[in-house]
Parts: sequence; C-alpha cells; structure tokens
Amino acid sequence: MNNFSFYKDGKGLYCLFFIWLCFSFPSLYSKNTVRHRTIFTQQHQIQGTITDGINPLPGVTIAVKNKLNVAAISDYSGQYVLSTSATDTLIVSFIGFKTTLVPIKGRKTVDVQLIYDTTTLQEVRVNAGYYSVKESERTGSITQITSKDIEKQPVTNVLAAMQGRMAGVNITQTTGVAGGGFDIQIRGRNSIRSDGNAPLYIIDGVPYSSQTVGSSRSTVVLPSASDPLNSINPADIESIEVLKDADATAIYGSRGANGVVLITTKKGKEGLTRYTVDVRQGIGKVTNFMDLLKTDQYLEMRREAFANDGIDYGPSDYDVNGTWDQSRYTNWQKELLGGMASYTDIQASLSGGSSKTQFLISSAFHKETTVFPGDYHYNKANVRFNLNHQSEDGRFQINTTAGFTAQKNNQPGIDLSQFVVLLAPNAPSLYDESGNLNWENSTWENPLSYLEGKYKTATNDLIANTMLSYAILPSLTAKASLGFTNTNHNETRTQPSTMFDPAYQLGSEYSIITATDTQRQSWIIEPQIEWQKSYGKLKTQALLGSTFQKLSGSQLVQEATGFTSNALIYNLSSATVLKAIADTESIYKYQAVFARLNFVFNERYILNLTGRRDGSSRFGPGNQFANFGAVGGAWIFSNKNQTKTINPVISFGKLRASYGTTGSDQIGDYQFMDTYSTASTNYGGVTGIAPTRLFNADFAWEINKKAEAAIELGFFRDRIFFTGAWYQNRSSNQLVGIPLPGTTGFPSIQSNLDASVQNSGVELTLRTVNFEKESFKWITNFNISFAKNKLLSFPNLKGSTYQNQFVIGAPLTIIKAYHYTGIDAQTGIYQFEDINNDGRITSPEDKQTVVDFSPDFFGGLQNQINWRRWQVDFLLQFSKQKNYSEEYSLGLPGAKSNQTTRILNRWQNSGDNAEFQRFSTSADGEVLDASDKYFNSDGIITDASYIRLKNIAISYTLPEDWIKGVRCRLSFEGQNLLTFTPYKGNDPEFKFAGYLPPLKVFTTGLNLTF
Repeated sequence: MNNFSFYKDGKGLYCLFFIWLCFSFPSLYSKNTVRHRTIFTQQHQIQGTITDGINPLPGVTIAVKNKLNVAAISDYSGQYVLSTSATDTLIVSFIGFKTTLVPIKGRKTVDVQLIYDTTTLQEVRVNAGYYSVKESERTGSITQITSKDIEKQPVTNVLAAMQGRMAGVNITQTTGVAGGGFDIQIRGRNSIRSDGNAPLYIIDGVPYSSQTVGSSRSTVVLPSASDPLNSINPADIESIEVLKDADATAIYGSRGANGVVLITTKKGKEGLTRYTVDVRQGIGKVTNFMDLLKTDQYLEMRREAFANDGIDYGPSDYDVNGTWDQSRYTNWQKELLGGMASYTDIQASLSGGSSKTQFLISSAFHKETTVFPGDYHYNKANVRFNLNHQSEDGRFQINTTAGFTAQKNNQPGIDLSQFVVLLAPNAPSLYDESGNLNWENSTWENPLSYLEGKYKTATNDLIANTMLSYAILPSLTAKASLGFTNTNHNETRTQPSTMFDPAYQLGSEYSIITATDTQRQSWIIEPQIEWQKSYGKLKTQALLGSTFQKLSGSQLVQEATGFTSNALIYNLSSATVLKAIADTESIYKYQAVFARLNFVFNERYILNLTGRRDGSSRFGPGNQFANFGAVGGAWIFSNKNQTKTINPVISFGKLRASYGTTGSDQIGDYQFMDTYSTASTNYGGVTGIAPTRLFNADFAWEINKKAEAAIELGFFRDRIFFTGAWYQNRSSNQLVGIPLPGTTGFPSIQSNLDASVQNSGVELTLRTVNFEKESFKWITNFNISFAKNKLLSFPNLKGSTYQNQFVIGAPLTIIKAYHYTGIDAQTGIYQFEDINNDGRITSPEDKQTVVDFSPDFFGGLQNQINWRRWQVDFLLQFSKQKNYSEEYSLGLPGAKSNQTTRILNRWQNSGDNAEFQRFSTSADGEVLDASDKYFNSDGIITDASYIRLKNIAISYTLPEDWIKGVRCRLSFEGQNLLTFTPYKGNDPEFKFAGYLPPLKVFTTGLNLTF
C-alpha cells in the first residue's frame, strides 16, 4: 500500500509553489482596470450587459469610436463598466458575432444584443493540444463541443455529454446504476484486444488515465470496474475537442492511435467579481419495461410445457403445483426497478479579475439515488481553482488550475435487473405480515435478500496543472507544462449471512467481504519552445518540446470470511480467514520529443508537419523507442476574389488531406518480461512462486497508419456550412497474446501478431442558420457517420485459437453463429443449416454465419431555437444497428422463469407456422438442445435501430429589472426522453443483459448570477 508523502516525488515543492502563487499577487490586481483607462475631464459612467439575446457573453470588447485606449471587456456574466462621454458611440465586437455600433445618447445603462456572424466563426481558434489553430486554417480532423452544449444536459459523466454530437465518435452507456461508465470508440476499433481501443484523455494539458479502478471481484453491481472519468464535473468544462486523424493525433505519438479527447476547463475572466449559483433538482426512472406474461399466461405456458414433456408437476414446481397462489400477480419489473431516482445538483462559482490577473473558484455537489428499493445513493463533491496572471509587459504568463473531487457510492451488492425475468409472476410477496422478508417456507429466494449485501466505494481524485510561458523575443516563447494527478479508490462488496434463508441457520461465520484498494499517481513535465514569424505572405510557426511522464499504481484485493458478528464485517482483522486475491504494483515511464512546423501562404495554402519520437517502459531493450509523424495540407480556394465573383454563393471553401502514423502501447506493464506470481498452495508451510509469463525481447509497438481527405464548404456567408470527410486507418503489428501448446506450461506469450485491421468511413456534418432575426434565431447541427471495420489479414487464422472469433474480411465486432432456418412444422423444434452436410448441427463446423453488431451508420440532429428570452435545445440521436432480441436474457420458454408475450406465438400442433418452438420444462433434451443453439444463432439477432430524443433543454431568462443586479434563468432539462424503435427490449442501444439500462431523467433548475 502506498502512503501519500508530502516530500515524495517533489510533492512538497509543488504544493509550496502553489501556495506561494496563491498569495503572491497584490490585491490591486483584483480591480477592474477599465476604471484606470478613463482620460476624460467630464466623465459619464455607463454600464450594461452584453448578450446573444439569451445568454450573457463574456470577453466582449466594448470600445469608444474615434478614441484610443478607452475600452472595457465584459465579465463572466456579460456585464461591463466604462467611463466615457454622453455623446460617444460604442463599438462592440466579439469573434463569431457582427460588430455593432451603439450610440450612448446620454444613457447610463446600455445593454447590447449581438447577432451571430457565421462567416467569422472561421476565425475561432480550436484547441489542438500543444497548440491552437484558427478553424479556417485547420488541416486536421477536430470535432468540438462547448460549455453551451454541455450545461444543458443533466449528466454526471463527461462522455454522456458527447453522445450524438460528434461525427465519428460512438459512445454507449454501460449501465443506469450511478457511478457506472461508458464505452467510447473514435473511428472504430483498431486493436484485436478489446481493452486496447481507449482514446487518450488530456485534461488541461495533463494526461488522465481512463483505465478502470477497482476489481471485478468487488464490482458486481456494475458491468465493469468503476470509471475514473466520473471524477470530472461536466459543469467545469469549457470545451471538449476530439482529435481523430493523423494530422491532429500524430503529435501525441503512441498515445494517439485511438484518438485524443482534449478537455479544457473553465478559466477566470477579466471583469468585476461575479458570483454564480446553479441549483437543479430532478427525477429519473427506467425508460421502458418489457411486455412480460401475466399470471394466467405464464401458468398456461408452464402447464403446456409439462404436457409437452409428458411429465407431472414435481414437488419443487411451486408456481404450478398449488404451493403458490395461482391467482396472485406481481409485475416484478415495476416492483424491483419501478422506483424513482432523485437528482440534486448545487454549484457555485466566484470569478473576476483585472486585465493582468484573473481567477475562478468553483465548487459543486451532486447527489443521486437509485430506482432500486432501499436507501442507496451516489454523492460527488468537487472544488476547483484557476488563476491566470501575466506581467505588466505581457511577456511572462502563468496559468494554474487545480481540482479535487470526492465521491462516495453506496449501491446494492448486485443489480436486481436480472431477477425481474427470473421470477414467476405469481411468486410470493416480498414481505410477510410482520414486515419481515418473506421466505414462503423456503420455497423461493426473496430477491430483496440480495439487498443485504452492499457495494460501497470512496474515491478521491486530484488533478493539478501549471503552464508557464515567457516571451524571450516577440517571435520566440518558452513554455513549460507541469501536471500531477492522484487517485485513491477504495471499494467493498459484502455478502453477510443475513442474505440467506434463516431456515439454513447460517451465522456470521459465513459472511464474506471483498475489499479493493487502488492507488494511482502520475506526474508530467513538458518543456516547449515556440517560434512564429511572418515573411510577407508567408506565416510560419514552429514548436519543439519534450515529455517526461511517470505513472505508478498499486492495487490490493482481499477477501475475508468468518466473522464473530456481522457488525464487524468491515473490520478485516476480525475475520478468521483473510486472503490476498491480488497485490500488485506497477510503474510506467514515458519519454518523448515532439515537433511541429506550420506554413500558411497567402492565407490560402497551408502545410502542417508533426513528428514525435516516443519511448515507453512497456517494451524490452531495443524496442522501447519508435518514431511517429504526419503531414497535413489544406487549400482554401474561396479566398480568391475571382472565386467569389464567379460563384458568390460560396462564402468559404477548403480542401484538406492528411497522412501519418501513430502508435499504441496499451498492453499493460511488464508484458515483455519473465514474471512470477505467488503460488496458490504451499509446501511445508512455505508459500512458493510460480512463473506466469515468458520473456519476449521482440515485443514492440502497434502501428496505426491514418489517411484522410475532406472538403469544407460554406454557403451564403456560411449560413449553410458542410463538411465531408473520408478516412482510412490501418492498424498493424497487433499486440496480442499468441496461444502456446499446453506442453509449454503457459497458455500464451505476449507478442506482435502480423495481423492488420482497417477502419474506413465517411463523416458528414451540416450546420445551418435557418433564421436569424433580432428576436428569433434557429440553428441546426447535423452529423452522420458511416463506418466500416475489417480484418484485412491474420496469418494462420484457421489454425489459431481466434478461428472461431474472427473472419478475414469481416469486422472485429462480429459473432459466428448458427444459421436459423425456421421451425419444423411437424416436430415444432428449431432448425438450423447444416453447413458441412454431415447430418448433424455441431460447433464450430456449422457455426459459421457472420453477424456484425457494429452500426451501419449513426449520428445526431441538434436544434437550437432562441425567441426573445426563451431558448429551446433538443438533440435527436439515431443509429442503424442490430442487437440481441429481448428473449436473449429470458431462458427456455416453458421453464420456471417469465417470458415476453411474443412467445405465445409458439408451435402447438403439427402444421403450425409459429415464431417460437414448442414449450418445454427442460426435460425434453431435443428441445433444450435446439433452444441452446437458437440462442447462439442469427435467429436471436434483431433490428435494434432507433431514433431517440436524447436531450431537451428549455430555459427562460427573467428581465434584468425584475431582480436588480441579479441575472436569473429558469430551466427544464430532460435526457433519454423518447425512443422510436422496432426493438421490443428495454433499450435498443444497451448491450449488457442483466444490468439496469440508462434512465430517463428530468430536471428543473435555477441559475443566479450577481
């Protein structure tokens, strides 16, 4: 176990520097410098608010016509104060909006509403990681969403805010239980290994590990271990950029193979000190329940199954033999999952500063309950600090950001979703007459007994970054980025003896607890030097930098049993048996040198060169270093006056293309080495060690070669803006475990497989300004992605253990299944194609039909409508895809578990043309075997395409004169509201059977700024 040390790894120096920084600036910097710019002898002070018609606009420049050095900048709430004369005219300008002239005319309050200028949106700078670039001069593929998109969604995970809004980015929620995670793929799956496709996350310049924390031994209520991205508060985010092609990602080298997600948090802004408070309250519930059998239908199914099998009811067939009430009915979906989850969010921030020093302090609290019966909750609190400062001459700048998040999650030890279909509708009541758990004379397992087990987590997460820069010369700037992260995660899962039927008389000596303690720390130092110079029509930029990073982690998983009392179950020292399931420590070291050269000629021709040399401790001697690079180019053909004259419809046009290589070392630590583990047995009271991995000196990097070509077109002053991109990525030198013969004593050896995977596709985006008037504005954003994944090559695939998992020429997301041909009208049993014509249906010989689960296309349609003080935003998310039908998790029709009403269309008599085979209790081996093959056939696969109202946000801003000095906004937000789909299960997007699907959420909110 690693204990935090103030002096270890320079933490003391870092903390002392941070404290000095907070107190080193004199208080005079907190004043608004616009007051010192007044030079008029006859002053006339004005104030006002700058908005886009609905929301305030910070950072707007308010100047005075024909007067120099008289200007102000709107603050975080869009407000400004300026001293001028009563007859002057204001010039109000802001990137992305039309410059507006406003005569003062003696007024003391001058509010200004700016109108979007879609053409100037090309001048907005986009974060590309180590540098920023104007949107018009971008040569790479970068997709962005901003805080305006994020703050309208009632979500707790940053990935949820991105769903449906970015072309080429496919995100799926893994569970509706609080604290769960998401799966993300950027332009498909590059690696044969399912755990080798995660993108790189950069938060304010600091790499953040997205590897799950916790252990599968203790995380049973969730499909996978806890997601560390839950530590990031979406309300703190200013923008999210996703880097996709080689031009954008190659500067990150080996870490950019699967794309890069850049998260930039909010910063302090110049202006008067402003306070913002945001309070939201909401509810959540399951979006949809399956149409399951009622009691009479269920009993009909069961009785028919016994009749088909030719057997009588057994003594344990309580549902049909009269032991249980034959007229009782319980909708177990509503009983166990029909609760109402509550959501509470409280956020506050304080910001302001002068032109030289700006600050932001924010805090937030989130509480979320669950739909399960009982008192379960997920709490999250965070505080964040940002300080920006520059010297009087503007040459030295420092930007410091630090955020701390504490999470506590208290959930049942197991997800009750799996029981709603296992229970008969006439199963006994949950409680007896005394209010105790009802065991009905030991005839069933009461599902609420599982709630006696608890899943608890406590997570503390710190992310800190400091960026220093100094302009050595007007064209030469030295920078240094310093980052530190620290994550501590503790989780427990208990299985007390009170979970079991009291008739078994099991005491606390049978109680079990599984405890996991995970710690992760990292630091990074990135010195950089940047040079930029113009030579006539040629603008040049150069960047040279290096990276030094260290990530250390440890995990201890323990299991304890045998307690004198259940009250001591969390005290491991009270257990009679304590076992260490896993006790691991790892260190990952990474070094790199990177460079960028950028040339822009005549504002039309752009060339961007990036390169990186990476070194990773995850590879053996001779293979630790590798080179990656890319070239990107663009031609802005609309900048010629002749083009505008010949075709005045086109306001912007650009062709761009890129090619390059990135890599991946996502294989885990020490995979190339000889490793040993503690033996599970001992000899003579001595515990030994056993070899677990073979040394492989040739273990090397995965390589991903990326190519892209795109066109960007703006029409009618960019009121219509279209982007079309084609890409092709080829990943080779796959890092996998190559199987070995059993005689070697090892199941596999980690090595590079000469297999190649290709991802190709087309991404289309369209932005339209449908209406733009002073009081009414309507903007639409549309994106759609057509992605194809293919295994190009795999030497000796048919002779490997992967032969039943992959097919050359097919995607990695396939399954190999039996081909279902229908029901034998005479016997009423499922039939399948005999591929090899040997008269038998066997695996793998006849299990050769390929079914692909990757979507044919996916995307989103977003609309933003502003009318006076009202704003309405809604997002439609869609996907053309396949999924397992709802019957996949229900088992054999006729057995002792419920089914959907669809199974009533079953075979009963010779000649019947039915959808489902005849019922059986499982006593008929032929029916049971056919059912098993059906669940492994293409017959169980169905169309799960959908169009979903993913998000809606309605807000109203009260007039400023209603509450003087306070800006008040009321809001209503919803998530996962409506789904249009032919799919009959809980959720067509959800792919995890037996787990709670994503919830439908409604929230109302109040935002105050003063």
